[in-house]
Amino acid sequence: MESWQKKWAYNKYWIMAHSQQAYNDIRQLAKNNDWSTDKEQAFDKIIASTELIEPTKQTLTTAYQHVWGYFKKICTADEKKTYLILLTKLTLENDGLGPFLKLLAIKYKVTYLLNSRLINEP
Repeated sequence: MESWQKKWAYNKYWIMAHSQQAYNDIRQLAKNNDWSTDKEQAFDKIIASTELIEPTKQTLTTAYQHVWGYFKKICTADEKKTYLILLTKLTLENDGLGPFLKLLAIKYKVTYLLNSRLINEP
């Protein structure tokens, strides 16, 4: 995997949690796997500017729903119930869902998520 692909994999859900527009912009850059130095610089600039954007409940919810996709077919009924409860209670001030998804990533050994910025950064 090329370095930009690794960087994208690491940042993907974190960026989605902060800005849907930044996420879409990077997807456009990465389209067709046609990467260049200019695209690398644009990519780094988008990541840097996204660091200044606070998540909203909507962007965080979207990112968490994407992460949940890794578990929805393998989790227990109780885990699904907990997910749905935490999703409805999710606020920026009271985020119990992120830590719960991290526990699931650890439990089910989802390497892609364990290596992601969203799971690794508070």
